[in-house]
Amino acid sequence: MSTPSAYLTSLFSLSGKVAVVIGGTGELCGAMAEGLAGAGAEVVLVGRNEEKAKPRLERIAAAGGKGYFVSAEASEKAPLEKLLATVLARSGRVDIVINGAGVNSATPFLEIPEDEFDRIIRINLKGVFLGCQIFGKYLVERGEGGAIINLGSMSGLVPLSRVFTYSASKAAVHNLSKNLAREWAPKKVRVNTLVPGFFPAEQNRKVLTPERVASIMGHTPSKRFGEARELVGATLLLAAEGAGSFITGAEIVVDGGYHAMTI
Repeated sequence: MSTPSAYLTSLFSLSGKVAVVIGGTGELCGAMAEGLAGAGAEVVLVGRNEEKAKPRLERIAAAGGKGYFVSAEASEKAPLEKLLATVLARSGRVDIVINGAGVNSATPFLEIPEDEFDRIIRINLKGVFLGCQIFGKYLVERGEGGAIINLGSMSGLVPLSRVFTYSASKAAVHNLSKNLAREWAPKKVRVNTLVPGFFPAEQNRKVLTPERVASIMGHTPSKRFGEARELVGATLLLAAEGAGSFITGAEIVVDGGYHAMTI
C-alpha cells in the first residue's frame, strides 16, 4: 500500500504541468496560482501590471516553485493569441487555464451608463469567452486533455443587489462553462466554474459598506469573509488529473455556507 504522501501526490501533483492564470496579478487568482505552483506546476501570471506580479513570483520562487509574468489584455483576441504563443515558446505546453480577470461596479441600475456596462461585459464575459476559445482550441487539438477553470461568482447563481452588470456577466460565465464542458468532455478537456463567496478583493471593496458587510455576515453561517488561500484546495481539485478527472461542468462553491442559507 502506498504511503499517504505518495497517495496524495498521485491525486494532486501537477509536476510537469503548465498553468496559465489570467488575472493572476489579483488577490484571488494570485493565491490560486501560488497553490498551483506549490503542487508542482509552472505558473504564468497574466495581467497588465508586472509590479503587482513580482511579490507573488518571489514567494513562489522562495518556496521552490517556478513562474513568470506575461502582460496581456484579457478581453482582446490578438493579445491572448500572442500569450499562448509566448507560453508555448517558453514552456512548451499549456495544461491548465484559469480565466479570472474581472471588474465590478455598484452603480444603481437606472444610472448605469452604456460604457460602464460594455466595459464590465467585455472584461468579465468576453475575456472568458476568448480565453476559452483560444486556449480551448489548443487543448482540444493537442488531444491530451486539460483543465479550464473559469472564475464565477455567487452573483452568477443568485441575484445580488447593487451589482447588476457584474451579476449578469457572471451568470453568463456559468452558462458558458457548462456548455463548453459538454462539448469538450469527449476530448478530455474539463471546464468548471470556481465560485467564491465573499472574499474581500480589489474589485469588490468599494461595494463593501458597513451595512452591506452586516447583511453578508447575517447570511453567512461561517460569520466571516473568506481568505484567498481558502480557494487553493478547490483549485487543485479542479486542476489535477488524478483528483478531478471526472469533474466537468461543475460549479464548485467556496462560500462559508452562504449559498446554503435561506432563513
